[in-house]
Amino acid sequence: MDTLYRRWLDELWNGELATLERAAEALVTDDFVGHWPRQPGLAHGPAQLAAIVRQGREMIEGSEFELTVGPVVHGDLVAARWVGRGRYEGRPVTFHGHDLLRVDGDRFAEYWVIAEDPTA
Repeated sequence: MDTLYRRWLDELWNGELATLERAAEALVTDDFVGHWPRQPGLAHGPAQLAAIVRQGREMIEGSEFELTVGPVVHGDLVAARWVGRGRYEGRPVTFHGHDLLRVDGDRFAEYWVIAEDPTA
């Protein structure tokens, strides 16, 4: 599961925008559900996840995400802390977050994220 999380970060959050849909299909189940702060169940399935990731990455120009803690694996759960960097409206931004993902088989089935708002 350590490798799966590293792929999550490298292929989805740091990967090429042109391959987001393919990365999401490889990393999450068809019935995947993603939860963001104040938006439970925001993403359903790989296509919606890819669209949300694309929207966020396009909002933060040159966004890059770096693993700072973990991943920590416990049963079917994977947790990690990361730092994101990029530019928002021309100014540099740095923001931090925590991921918690539930694994089903060889892919992620559910995702919870808590993150600072880089646009604030």
